[in-house]
Amino acid sequence: QVQLVESGGGLVQAGGSLRLSCAVSGSPFSINAMGWYRQAPGKQRELVADITSDGVTKYYLDSVKGRFTISRDNAKSTVFLQMNSLKSEDTAVYYCNANIWDSPFGAKNFWGQGTQVTVSS
Repeated sequence: QVQLVESGGGLVQAGGSLRLSCAVSGSPFSINAMGWYRQAPGKQRELVADITSDGVTKYYLDSVKGRFTISRDNAKSTVFLQMNSLKSEDTAVYYCNANIWDSPFGAKNFWGQGTQVTVSS
């Protein structure tokens, strides 16, 4: 069974940095686009960043451009989110997402368990 396992969240001061990781386990046929979402208290989940399978094309939420960097290591089936210059408004639970061809029948979206990022002011 394909699963996504996240790590790297924690408590950091404003202006600090964190690096999130999300590794795909199981036996995927192929891993397509991967991304990071976040959900803050009282708000809907929003897409923070995503990256195509070859790592060439990236998308960032406007509010994180210039501060966050998404990357992937396909040999390790892992996607990363480097978060610099963190602000209190970045506080949220961060969820990894991946579109994965996990069977002969097609691709599905999979979600990580979520990791808490708390930025103190």
